[in-house]
Amino acid sequence: MTRHMIVPDTQIKPDSSIKHLKWAGEYAVKHKPDVIIHIGDHWDLPSLSSYDKGTMAFEGRRYLADIESGKKGMKAFLKPIRDEQKRLRKNKKTVWKPRLVFCLGNHENRITRAVNAQPELEGLMGFDDFGLEAMGWEVVPFLQVEVIDGVAYSHYFTSGVMGRPVSSARALVTKKMMSCVMGHVQDRDIAYARRGDGKGVTGLFAGIFYVEDQDYLTPQTNASWRGIWMLHEVVDGGFDELPISINYLAKKYGGVK
Repeated sequence: MTRHMIVPDTQIKPDSSIKHLKWAGEYAVKHKPDVIIHIGDHWDLPSLSSYDKGTMAFEGRRYLADIESGKKGMKAFLKPIRDEQKRLRKNKKTVWKPRLVFCLGNHENRITRAVNAQPELEGLMGFDDFGLEAMGWEVVPFLQVEVIDGVAYSHYFTSGVMGRPVSSARALVTKKMMSCVMGHVQDRDIAYARRGDGKGVTGLFAGIFYVEDQDYLTPQTNASWRGIWMLHEVVDGGFDELPISINYLAKKYGGVK
């Protein structure tokens, strides 16, 4: 049995706070999951959001700032983990080496859309700009499904011939009939079902994990739950899920009362 830590949409841009990513890294050090899955949309890439409006000549100057801000946030998350590995190595202890899996999201996929719309940009921007592999992450292409210990992970799962995201955890678990975890949706949701062979399966919308409110969301949506997840006792698609709110992390690791 293994432990999976899930980090949902972080949506880092140049003016984003990254303190919560350090808190998540410290939580990982304390609880030492076997696998850490970032479900995608770490890089917000706002410079590419209006690409199809013909503003790339201007926005291109901000693309590098978008990339660097995401890297800075990722390094803040990984630093406590790397520091703990150095400590264990120095003390000649078994070094904890969690598997790191990053599922590209639709925000990262803005690069693909930009290059498809203007092919002369090919080679000037790409997923390699994120530097994920150099930081130790396995990269799962957008909407590809990665199954780990019987749990399927993707930024989101599709429904119907149009490929739209499934609309609820109940729809996710009844359509896929296996344990699935996704991000993309700005709130958490969970549902349970039982297959014909009696095996229980779980559908989980992991929610969001960022500090700032988003301008494009309503006040009600911005009030959604924010945090990370730990899946305990993961085996053959079964697990015991534990939500860890950003408020808990702030109190535990950020000194917030």
